[in-house]
Amino acid sequence: MSHSSLITGPERRRRWHDDEKHAILVAAFSPGAVVVEVARQYEISTSLIYKWRSEAMAMATRTPGDFVPAVIVEDPPETKATVQPAPAIVVELAGGVRVTIGASAPVSMVSATLRALR
Repeated sequence: MSHSSLITGPERRRRWHDDEKHAILVAAFSPGAVVVEVARQYEISTSLIYKWRSEAMAMATRTPGDFVPAVIVEDPPETKATVQPAPAIVVELAGGVRVTIGASAPVSMVSATLRALR
């Protein structure tokens, strides 16, 4: 014996207008929002929200044929030559090789340089 079910009522696959998609995306990606909660509110899957976001971002990207307006800026005013401070660290190696490290060098660069010289 076979069994059949007939489902009547509105179509399960919903059609979303662009305005509705935009409102859902704004709600899902506004600061402090949780995508899962927005998906539950609108009774859609989170993957659909991410798909819409990908599509919207793809439409927003420029194509190679697009032009961007050029901005012409007057020549910057002449700046006075700044005096470079004396190096903070000077390492002299055999053979006359000298490594100097300025006082404004980042800590990570100084430590990497000193480790390399070991």
